[in-house]
Amino acid sequence: MRSSLSPPDGTGPGHRPRKHRGLILVASLALVLIAAWLAGRTAERWALADLRRTAQAVLALQVSALRAEMQKQASLPLALAADPEIAAVMGQAPAQALVDRVNRRLEQVAAATGSAVIYVIRPDGITVAASNAEAERSFIGRDYAFRPYFRQAMAQGAGSQFALGTVSGRAGLYLARRIGEAGGVVVVKIEFDGVEVAWRQSGNGVFVADTRGIVLVASDPAWHFTTLRTIDDSERRRIREALEFGEAPLSAFPLHPIADSPGLVRIGQGSRPARTALMLDAEIPGTEWRLHTLTPVGPAVERERVQAWIIAALATGFACLGIATIAGRRRRVRQRLAQASAQREELECSVRERTQELTDANRMLRLEIEERRRAEAERERLGRELAQAGRLAALGQFAASMAHEINQPLAAIRAYADNAAILVRRGRGEEAAENAFAIGRLTDRIGGLTRQLKGFARRSSPRREPVALADILANSLELVEARAKSAGIGLSAEAPPAGLQVLGDGQRLEQVVVNLLQNGLDAAAGSTDPRVSILVRDAREGRVAIEVRDTGPGLPELVRAQVFDAFFTTKADGLGLGLAIARGIVEDCGGSLNAANDPAGGAIFRMELAKAPVPAGSMEAEFVEAAK
Repeated sequence: MRSSLSPPDGTGPGHRPRKHRGLILVASLALVLIAAWLAGRTAERWALADLRRTAQAVLALQVSALRAEMQKQASLPLALAADPEIAAVMGQAPAQALVDRVNRRLEQVAAATGSAVIYVIRPDGITVAASNAEAERSFIGRDYAFRPYFRQAMAQGAGSQFALGTVSGRAGLYLARRIGEAGGVVVVKIEFDGVEVAWRQSGNGVFVADTRGIVLVASDPAWHFTTLRTIDDSERRRIREALEFGEAPLSAFPLHPIADSPGLVRIGQGSRPARTALMLDAEIPGTEWRLHTLTPVGPAVERERVQAWIIAALATGFACLGIATIAGRRRRVRQRLAQASAQREELECSVRERTQELTDANRMLRLEIEERRRAEAERERLGRELAQAGRLAALGQFAASMAHEINQPLAAIRAYADNAAILVRRGRGEEAAENAFAIGRLTDRIGGLTRQLKGFARRSSPRREPVALADILANSLELVEARAKSAGIGLSAEAPPAGLQVLGDGQRLEQVVVNLLQNGLDAAAGSTDPRVSILVRDAREGRVAIEVRDTGPGLPELVRAQVFDAFFTTKADGLGLGLAIARGIVEDCGGSLNAANDPAGGAIFRMELAKAPVPAGSMEAEFVEAAK
């Protein structure tokens, strides 16, 4: 009989599931490691590409910033070389007062422009004026004939050199310019301390090298006057003789390219460990210098590599775990489907109840909207009633003016009629006819005044149509002219351009102008030089401004903030509706009305209106087209 026990080698059926699970686990771990390695390599390449793009952008910004700093000072020597006083100190035995004045001016210019020092050199190389004349180590009396920038400027008119100062011991760029016919040279020295500080704060290594490979400006002070390539002995002697960089050893820059990695270098400095960086360079326009940037590579690439490892490992692990759990999830899905069916029924019931509630709320909302519409219509109706009440109230203010204006023609008519009767009796018919014609003209004037009064009092609805601005101003002035004359107040108006038309309701705009003129007369009544004027100005494109100015006390800040509010007034017998109605009329016509104080004294009420379009084919349109 065969035994039912498993074979001693562990290959029976009971061991197969555990063996399969072990193989699956080992395969999953291998897949995770491979995916992490591949992701790390890919992330490293992407990180280097991103770092290169970022470094290119930073390089362009650094070049632009340095070039801007140099251009800011480039024109200064040229401007100073044309100064007649600076040229005067080149003369034989210049007056000490002149030299002192030039020294002070150079000091002020240096402080204003940020220059390190500015000085003036005679043709023999001796400094005669300087911005640091009062300093302990002044440049006055120093001999700079040995400097290449001096010799170059004397020979060619302009020169430049980057060198270490023999007096100050500080490196900088010297810009020199020959001084006209007087000879001599004016020199401006630029130091780059601020630029180097900004570079250090950026976290990247930045330096500038000349055509010989000598580092001139750098974010790390230890890099100053190091070299990117070997300097031969003859060039070193020439540099020493020209005192360009003092006793600097001109040692090699601690830079080591990495093989098979274009652009990547290792930077070592003393006992500090070497750092890997991405090195880029670009030419500085207008110079023979090149700006180099050293962007640290290690932290950025290592961070991306670790993140890629973690993401790949997690993604692969989750994928394996997901495959292993699919079967169990299928069973749970079937259970959830049954539960979802019951929940769906319950949800549909809730949705029906909620829909009914929303329907009821929607019906109430429509009722509320309708109520609001009725309220808005009632508000507009009340506004029109208020506007009409304001017009009728304003009628009482200039009724006396109208009476005065009409009484004068009536008195003249009576005189002309009496004279005509006498002339008729005497048989002087032609002279009597002239009196009759004069009576007709006066009657037409009274009719025009009464028509304006009727139009001013008549209720009107908002409309926008072309109206002549000159007619609006003339009719408005006619209504208040008598009051201004009786009160001894000067009244003037600037004539608008011929043919200028605005969009709006002419009679309602006349009401606005009359209201503003009445207020101006009230404000100017107590001043020493009472005047009210109307000015016409061009506003924004397609608009014209009409300003009503008075010589009154002006508008206090609190009053100016409320002057257009309904029922706000500073007059004892005022209703507080005039300006509120006036602003409403102007806004109905598509314009605006504002108040301000005149710096010369008094108040300004500024009304802006849209210009009416010029009809095609009209003389105005042809004139505008010809002007273009």
